[in-house]
Amino acid sequence: MGLPASLARDISPPRPSKRRRTSAADVRSSKSKATVHSDATRTVAKALPALAAVEAGKVKIDDHLTYFRSHLVKSSRNTPLDVSRLSTDDFSALYQSNANPYGHHFVVHQHNHPIAGVHYDLRLQFSETSSMSFALPKGLPGDPNSRSIGRMAIETRVHNYWNHLIESASRKTGSLIIWDTGTYSILPRTKRKNGIPSPQTTDEEETEVDEAANEGSEVAGGECQDSSKLVAAFKTRYIRLRLHGTRLPHNYTVILRLPSNEITKQPTARRTGKRRRAQRSSTPRTPATSDDESSITDPSVHVEASDQDLDTDTEEDDQTRATNAYPGSTNDIGSVHQRRWFLQLDRQNSGFRLDAFGDGKGTWTGGFKPFLVRGRDHERSIITGRLAREVESDEGLEGFVGRDGWAGIEH
Repeated sequence: MGLPASLARDISPPRPSKRRRTSAADVRSSKSKATVHSDATRTVAKALPALAAVEAGKVKIDDHLTYFRSHLVKSSRNTPLDVSRLSTDDFSALYQSNANPYGHHFVVHQHNHPIAGVHYDLRLQFSETSSMSFALPKGLPGDPNSRSIGRMAIETRVHNYWNHLIESASRKTGSLIIWDTGTYSILPRTKRKNGIPSPQTTDEEETEVDEAANEGSEVAGGECQDSSKLVAAFKTRYIRLRLHGTRLPHNYTVILRLPSNEITKQPTARRTGKRRRAQRSSTPRTPATSDDESSITDPSVHVEASDQDLDTDTEEDDQTRATNAYPGSTNDIGSVHQRRWFLQLDRQNSGFRLDAFGDGKGTWTGGFKPFLVRGRDHERSIITGRLAREVESDEGLEGFVGRDGWAGIEH
């Protein structure tokens, strides 16, 4: 008797399982690949330069905007609606649109420095790569009726344009936040009706435009760019500057002027603290002088009691000291380190008018709502919304103690 058909026919082998069987060798191979990937990730992370190193110029990068933008995005804070803010995208677009020879970008940094203390740095782009810089010990004036309408403005090193992007913190330099940013324009200098340029240019003075003082390089089409006007005004030692920012009010205008006793100042070697104190005690500084070399006293100019140099550049190399410019920037405008300019609110061009009383005095009205600069515990970044201590915390700067003694001008 033969075999049943069911046993006689060919039997197909079972279908292979869809579930892959993992051998011990496969497991070892997988772990090895994961380890390599993890190591590679850590290597890439370590390869990314530290923010403080890039700021100090110890690490060179090709795309500063992309690098600093990534830090600003991840550090952004939520803030109340009444806090002025500029989005990171808008800030990036603003910076990029001025990355050219005729750019006219500005930034005001709040700098919480461990030695010089809190001050504000005004940087004005004048070329594709470079910005002139002024340290303002008390920030920008915001009250037209203040008894301290004038402020000290100390000329510092020429900075790189990419320095406008920085918000950072380190133990040596303290912390920086972007207090305000935008573009600037240069308004014409004025002269008295007798044709003599006015060094003070008081608000009550009847003036007309001094065309010669506002000549600048012309570009295609015959239009004089604001960056060219800035350089020309800087060389005449008188700058009427309008700042188009986000925090600053509409039509905010100031005057920067260099007194004649500062014109011939030349770069000097760094002085020791004892020598500085001795020099200050023996040679008191005059708050301001007019262009006719006669000394005047200007009660509107606020002179700090400490009379500090605000020299925050403690590790610059010989080349930087010789050129008064950081590597990558160019000082072709004749900037001199530590010259003392005076800055005052231009009340007329900021939209204010004087309502005079019978005694000859009066009140400035109209214009913008007055504001105060309140320092590191109150002022937030216009980009990330951070306070100085939050920037320091984000950068791992634990236990940092800034210099005390700073007080805003509230009178």
